[in-house]
Amino acid sequence: MARNRYADLLRVLAISGVVYGHWLLVSVTYQHGQLSGVNAIDFIRWGRWVTWGMQVMPVFFLVGGYVNAGSWAKHHAEGQDWTRWVRDRVMRLLWPTAVYIAVAIIAVLIARAADVPSAELAEIAWLMALHLWFLPVYLLLNALTPVLLAAHRRWGLAVPAAMAVATGAASILKTVPGLHFVGYADYLFVWGCIHQLGFSWLDGRLTSPRWRPYALATAGAALLVGLVASGAYKVDMVGSGNTNPPSIAFLAFAAAQSGLVLAAEPWASRRLAGPRLWPRVRRLNSVVMNVYLWHFVPALIVAVAFYATGVFGQPAVGSGQWWELRLLWLALLTVLLVLVVGAVTWAERPMLRLPGGIGPAGWWSPVLLAVGIAAAAQSLATFAVDGFAPHGGLPGPALAGFAVGMTATLLTGRVPQARGDDQRPHRLQPDDHTLGEPGIAVTVQGDQKPHRAAQHQHGEPN
Repeated sequence: MARNRYADLLRVLAISGVVYGHWLLVSVTYQHGQLSGVNAIDFIRWGRWVTWGMQVMPVFFLVGGYVNAGSWAKHHAEGQDWTRWVRDRVMRLLWPTAVYIAVAIIAVLIARAADVPSAELAEIAWLMALHLWFLPVYLLLNALTPVLLAAHRRWGLAVPAAMAVATGAASILKTVPGLHFVGYADYLFVWGCIHQLGFSWLDGRLTSPRWRPYALATAGAALLVGLVASGAYKVDMVGSGNTNPPSIAFLAFAAAQSGLVLAAEPWASRRLAGPRLWPRVRRLNSVVMNVYLWHFVPALIVAVAFYATGVFGQPAVGSGQWWELRLLWLALLTVLLVLVVGAVTWAERPMLRLPGGIGPAGWWSPVLLAVGIAAAAQSLATFAVDGFAPHGGLPGPALAGFAVGMTATLLTGRVPQARGDDQRPHRLQPDDHTLGEPGIAVTVQGDQKPHRAAQHQHGEPN
């Protein structure tokens, strides 16, 4: 088994794209003594087309499917059960998220003590929680990976095809009066479809023969252009009706993007095989979770320090001066983010010594895990919608739900290890402190066609 360096690179590029995209699109303002923000796309006529190059979350879910399938196949073959595998992966996400939430709540308490206006506090706290939207979806897909992988082994590409059809059906049904809620099923159908494509990347269904990635990109692009040209769907792929909930047009965009990404793998893998680029990618990959969680913090710090004091001017969004200031803005935020992530990563080191679960394990362990995931996911979704200070107050129910989710997940116990494993409690490893495990190349067992998983092996052991 070997590490897929290209998967690690894609994860780094995807998170970097999200960070810089947010920094560009969310234009922070300071007027009449209040911090606020506007969507820069609303002021830049051609900006909506640029979102086709800035929307990179499909890449992250594609890599997530690839990594989750390989990890489950490997660990299940070694004797791990659903509870231990899912619990360990869930806690890798929840521990750093819990730290971020705790710091955010402390900041809200300080702001309330300083008599920050409720409306301003609510808006800022909402901005700080907005990016948590992906965690409920990703937690669910982690929990469902064994089932989804079993479906992949039996039906292959028919599974994502069925999800695509379900996406289209939900898009139609949500237009019926009283059935708008059906559209939220597309969070699972669309992101699940992309995650499922990662399975097909791992076992070679999407990469062998070499024309298949190009066919996927072409089909996705043709459908996307047709849907947008019809006027039924907006052009922009960030912060619009195409993403909340994700639409069939967004799925077409994701398919085109995934095809292009997979087509570039041989070229990129050759360059990653050298000794220069790979060490940098590996270092960045180890901190992508913290980069994602904390990247709005530098924006608020710089806004308070430079806008409120008048050091930075506030030219009209989209003007020449505004673009010139963006260069300085991005440079300052990058430097500050490096410092913030470095400090947070250092402070979180004690978590690496924490056991994956506490207490005895038994028949109740999978039940507790299911309850924990459901409670944590619901609370994270609430944070993403309402923020950390709804109406200027504390999000009590969401905080309680998240605490219940964390506690239930931990109380799944020290699940008995597979025969041949040592009996030490499973602990988080430094390389695990990411949005997903490092990419691995594993042949997914199922049909007997000679898939080319070997093409992903680049000689880096896990």
